[in-house]
Amino acid sequence: MAGELPFETPLVKLREKIQELEQFGKEKGIDFAEEIARLEERYRQLEEEIYSQITPSQKMHLARHHQRPTSLDMIDLIFEDFIELHGDRVFGDDLAVVGGLAKLNGVPVTVLGQQRGKDTKDNIARFFGSAHPEGFRKALRLMQQADKFRRPIVTFIDTKGAYPGITAEERGQSEAIARNLREMAMLRVPVICVVLGEGGSGGALALGVGNRVLMLENAIYSVISPNGAASILWKDASKADQAAEAMKITAQDLLEMEVIEEIIPEPRGGAHRDYEATASAIKEAIVRHLEELSIMHADELLEDRYRKFRKIGKFTVAENAKARVYAGSPAVSPAGSAVPAEGSSQEKTSPADSGDAGHAGGEAREGEAAAGKAAAEIEAAGKETSNEGGTEENASPELVHKQE
Repeated sequence: MAGELPFETPLVKLREKIQELEQFGKEKGIDFAEEIARLEERYRQLEEEIYSQITPSQKMHLARHHQRPTSLDMIDLIFEDFIELHGDRVFGDDLAVVGGLAKLNGVPVTVLGQQRGKDTKDNIARFFGSAHPEGFRKALRLMQQADKFRRPIVTFIDTKGAYPGITAEERGQSEAIARNLREMAMLRVPVICVVLGEGGSGGALALGVGNRVLMLENAIYSVISPNGAASILWKDASKADQAAEAMKITAQDLLEMEVIEEIIPEPRGGAHRDYEATASAIKEAIVRHLEELSIMHADELLEDRYRKFRKIGKFTVAENAKARVYAGSPAVSPAGSAVPAEGSSQEKTSPADSGDAGHAGGEAREGEAAAGKAAAEIEAAGKETSNEGGTEENASPELVHKQE
């Protein structure tokens, strides 16, 4: 097994024992078929046990595996007649982002991806897949071209994040990412995004505003890299494994939270074990989703994309929150009387301070009464609105009063 990870060590050792036994049998002319068969069965059981219980931190290491397929690997295996286009027509060409024209089962498409290097020299040239502003602007130029000529767009996400250096900031890194988010939201063609390895921070999202977001089984997708989160929370980037366990970054977590639409299965042991099988699974998913999206009108695609991201971030309102007028106001009981906040205590006053205390107490009681009255009016207005069957559920209290 090439490029094995620490949690795969038991499998590596068992495979080595099987190979040694086979070699010894050949050299000595001894038949160890039964023993080898038992070890092979044990190997299959151990493999199932390990890969069926991969933790988020182990998935993080699989997503970052140096032999994991890159965007160009998948483009070559999935698409035909790929022609790479270069430059952003403003500053230069960023090798961390690749893109161009291709055909998918004979259908013209625009394909983009973040590209990591295959070795140290290539990684340095491509900034380890972390794009500068010119990379994001190149991607935007190609997406706008696709929109003009009505070509579907496929993006491959594989980056730890946008390049964090001063040169990127000088050329407008945050503006370039923000512009991509806005423009991708308004594209009038189908957009499908696939997370191949690591999707980190705004660098990933700058190519991730699509109608469908798909993830490979062992990929990760997060608002910040586990290393960055560990640096902020514990001032120690070496605690990235601990951060990964808490951040809900796996494909399974994100599918449950409806951030993504589908998990694409990987070969046993990870995508780096079999590029062709991985590419075949990705292609099948892309084609299937494109068929669904291709029958939609441009306005329907915009609405579909809007709804996809609008539904992210569900929350519920606690019942006792209805009794609060503003943040920081005293809690109000259903009867309208003020209730002291939790943990608060009423301060006792001395006789000498009774005059000032009485004056302050009068003002406090007036404030509490006003707050209670306001809360009762808001609650009554909400009931009247809901009883009328109108569409003003979410209107502000001021608007409700004006409409009455």
